[in-house]
Amino acid sequence: MIGLRGGGKSTLGRLLAARLDVPFVELDREVERRAGAPLSEIFDMFGQETFRRAEREALEEVLSQHRHFVLATGGSIVTEPGTLELLLASCFTVWLRAEPGEHMKRVMEQGDMRPMANNVRAMEDLVSILKSREPLYAKADAMLTTTDETPEQTLAELLHLTEVPTMGISRKSA
Repeated sequence: MIGLRGGGKSTLGRLLAARLDVPFVELDREVERRAGAPLSEIFDMFGQETFRRAEREALEEVLSQHRHFVLATGGSIVTEPGTLELLLASCFTVWLRAEPGEHMKRVMEQGDMRPMANNVRAMEDLVSILKSREPLYAKADAMLTTTDETPEQTLAELLHLTEVPTMGISRKSA
């Protein structure tokens, strides 16, 4: 699953993985596990380039370890062309899309006030990020809008998308 923070990737990913009885993997948590440090420290100490390399390596490891799985990516994975192409070539991808206000509301409900902290233009920035990434997110195999939908409603749509056995939410090629 791809999309901005607050789109529902973690919530729906866990639900879908449980329903399909496959592992659920959050790529950012895999990066942290492999580095032995939280993402904020990775960025602060080593920068974005190191994070992007670690993200690609974590994705390669997940792909090598699991035949079937549900993956929630970080929202910015689409900005690294090579990693995005690997993801698109290896996985059935779903863009979880929500309205900007919904993204912001969900992130804040999770206790993350960073988007609003000392930033009166936070919503404007979010809209700009979403607009710049939309063509990249649109490369996904499918798109689901999560605004005004319960997780259960979106899960039903996801299950419908994954009914074709050869597509699944795992690798495209065996």
